[in-house]
Amino acid sequence: MWLFTQNIKQMNKIQLLVDNLDSWMVPYAIDFCENLNTDGYKSLMLHDHDEIENGDVLVLLSCEKKFTQFSKNKHNLIIHESDLPQGKGWSPLTYQVLEGKKDIPMTLFEADDSFDGGNIYLKDFIKLDGTELIEEIREKQAKKSFDLIHLFLKNHSKIKSKVQSGEESFYKRRRQSDSELDINKSILENFNVLRVVDNKRYPAYFIKNGVKYTLNIFKDG
Repeated sequence: MWLFTQNIKQMNKIQLLVDNLDSWMVPYAIDFCENLNTDGYKSLMLHDHDEIENGDVLVLLSCEKKFTQFSKNKHNLIIHESDLPQGKGWSPLTYQVLEGKKDIPMTLFEADDSFDGGNIYLKDFIKLDGTELIEEIREKQAKKSFDLIHLFLKNHSKIKSKVQSGEESFYKRRRQSDSELDINKSILENFNVLRVVDNKRYPAYFIKNGVKYTLNIFKDG
């Protein structure tokens, strides 16, 4: 756990960028933006890289396009759900759920030209109990992400960045085909796949006798 003495905020202009309007992160980011404004920051919600203004901190949330505008803000922050340099790449939280992990690392780091290779500011964890479906997992992910951002804003002058070190690993981009269930396995064996599917965007499915069947999963109650 990272603890610091609170510092009078000097980082005032904060921009949050989610460049995919269909991202699940959008409503969470909007709420966090409003909370920052309530706390006295000048916070802006952006959806296009061309909208980025000169400021103090830019946070890239669930962004899909390549980021190149490094000079406009003092800090360009990314949160990655792995213990960097392990787990670089795409959908690290999803892959770790599929691996059966319950303690998921969260890393706040500075964006640079490398692939998830910038200097690290903060790390923490989210804890799963193994029953959560995707919406609950995302809620925990969003809350911890904004906790880390808030911690950085309050204590930036006391937080020292660390160069990434150690062996790195990479996760590949996931596709719709990754939501396919293996009908030769039990529900228990397929359960972690069911936990990370999105009923609207990439629902679970299986194929039998050349026919594709789509499944939706919900928690009762």
